Amino acid sequence: MPRPKKQHITIRDVAKTAGVSPITASRALQNSELVRPATREKVAQAAKDLAYIPNFAAGTLSSDISRIVAVIVPNMSNSIFADTLQSIANSLRPAGYNLLIGSNDYSLDLEQDLVRTFLSRRVDALVLTGHLHSEETKSLIRGSGVPTVEMWSITDDPLGVSVGISNYDAAFAMTRHLLDQGHRRIGFIGGLLENNDRTQSRLRGYHEALEQAGIEFDTSLVRHEDFDFDRGSMAMRNLLSENGRIDAVFAASDVLALGALLECLRQNLKVPDDIAVSGFDDARIASIMNPALTTIGIPRESIGKKIAEVILQMIRGDEPEQKIFDMGFTLIERGST
Repeated sequence: MPRPKKQHITIRDVAKTAGVSPITASRALQNSELVRPATREKVAQAAKDLAYIPNFAAGTLSSDISRIVAVIVPNMSNSIFADTLQSIANSLRPAGYNLLIGSNDYSLDLEQDLVRTFLSRRVDALVLTGHLHSEETKSLIRGSGVPTVEMWSITDDPLGVSVGISNYDAAFAMTRHLLDQGHRRIGFIGGLLENNDRTQSRLRGYHEALEQAGIEFDTSLVRHEDFDFDRGSMAMRNLLSENGRIDAVFAASDVLALGALLECLRQNLKVPDDIAVSGFDDARIASIMNPALTTIGIPRESIGKKIAEVILQMIRGDEPEQKIFDMGFTLIERGST
């Protein structure tokens, strides 16, 4: 026997229960000052009693406002994005906006599909990670006129506004730090290069810091892996077995760095006496490792707040005071170097 179709509670049901017109009920649920506080309270109670869920999609068609900001991150498993996402959400919520989050798994094609889907849902703003996008994605965003922020890295030619850090400068600074401590054979473990401008910039920073110190760039000291602890461990194991003596390793992600650090401990190498290890991101676990990890601190929460501030400006139709916000970084020296 077919299951009976579920009856959806409508704004008319709420209005009938509260004893008001549908338009009054709708305004009351939007906290409109056109409706008296006592009536707003009565309507809210009716909506609660009926377990009413507003149909925002219908409202979007008529008002062109969805109250949704869509964010696309490379993946959901890397916790470094969580603080920024939470900060964006916390900063937008008082203004009545919520986040819709998608993951593109470092695929420009998947990002393109997500952008098309989000724009079809009439989102009020888009936040993308990095500045590498397909030409169709760029065309879709420019044609839509939807306020757009590119986060986590900065670029001279953003789609809308760029909020992040100079990954090149940060990697240069960390490599310079290791050089200043007397290390000369410095390995590099980074994420996969394809469609990842952050990893590309960090590799360039490492490369150019070595060259400025008069040290020839050695590709045999470079490894690229997926962002995972075991991949960092494997990369470290390969570097140690294939290159003989190395002084230090700069892993351009704390996930990879912690895997590398654990591999050193497994091989009974004293860190930092036998080999120095540094990371990038300042993940929460970095400070409680033994030894604690030297790393690059990124102002994740500040980036999120700035993104939300800029988005709200653009939604109001105001131009942000600048197109590029370099939020800076901190080199945090700990026991691993």
